[in-house]
Amino acid sequence: MAKIGRELLDRLSNEGVQGPFVTIMINTNVTPQGVEKDQLKIKNFMKEAKKRFDKRYPDQDWGPFQEKFDDLLNDRTFFRDATTSVAIILTAEETYIHRLSIRVDDQYYVGDTPYLLAIIKNAQFNYRYYLMALNRSSMSLYFMSNKKLSEVELPEDAPTDLETALGTELTGGDADFRSGLGYHSGNPKDEEVEIDWNNYYQAIDSFLRNEVENEEKVPLYLFALTENQTAFKKNAKYNYYDPSIAISRSPAQLSTQEIEEATGPITEELSKREIESYQKLMNRKSFEQVADIKQAAELGRVDQFFIATSNLQENFGEDPEAEYDWRQVLNTIARDVLRNSGDVFVLEQEDAPGEKSLYATLRY
Repeated sequence: MAKIGRELLDRLSNEGVQGPFVTIMINTNVTPQGVEKDQLKIKNFMKEAKKRFDKRYPDQDWGPFQEKFDDLLNDRTFFRDATTSVAIILTAEETYIHRLSIRVDDQYYVGDTPYLLAIIKNAQFNYRYYLMALNRSSMSLYFMSNKKLSEVELPEDAPTDLETALGTELTGGDADFRSGLGYHSGNPKDEEVEIDWNNYYQAIDSFLRNEVENEEKVPLYLFALTENQTAFKKNAKYNYYDPSIAISRSPAQLSTQEIEEATGPITEELSKREIESYQKLMNRKSFEQVADIKQAAELGRVDQFFIATSNLQENFGEDPEAEYDWRQVLNTIARDVLRNSGDVFVLEQEDAPGEKSLYATLRY
């Protein structure tokens, strides 16, 4: 689960955060016309949420929620920084904004619990890792978080190129070492070229081990030609480098956006491994009926709770009120599982353990 999603879920499911909660989920736009539609959508949901709030909490003041909505509608940065969708969660005291990378059902929720299921789904298959774009004579480091790739700013003495890393220790003389092409000179020295190549990768490995902070043990994957992957693996001692996953192509001349777009195979492989691990849970003691799962969650007995998306009607189906209530039941169970240090997953049914619609593994 993505770290940012886990932290927000832990915070919102904690008993110290008091409701009632008003949650609005919308898909967002970046065009001027789209922003106007988003603003109108939020205003309409706000009106409907007030009606439900007044009916459910007649003794509580809507005023603080209205003020927060007004502040949000007047915040240009909120609409300028749009992602695929967004979760807006309000209490009388706090405003939580969580950007999502998935499509959601545009909807509002009012209740004792914030609506968490979309945030949970967004955190699925949402991996954090370092990605090193590696050529023979240069490297750059990136970090993937919430499905967005950003370049890591490195110090001036980082081994971003061959000369910075080795300086006068180069053995290849005045040979022109071009990324992905090798040395070109009137008198090539193949052995010296390979020495420089290995020394450079050793310098990179040393930098990773000694200079890159990684307390969370985030894995490192390579974006490099196969021959460069092989050479780096031979020299690598960095504990968090995982050679089993890589993008086998040259990153030379690619922008950050182009590199990000090429990382799909990494997500696919990590997702495949994660789904395979779920199937091993079928041997665990478990419940499949909602009443049993609900009781076990309240008692803190649920270790992992899987909800198939088949439980969630797209666009709320033919009976929006019934679907709303059903989602709130599942949402409350999810809150109880998280509150008791369990994990919750919202997956396509074919990815869930045994392709079950609902499945909860038990601690005891």
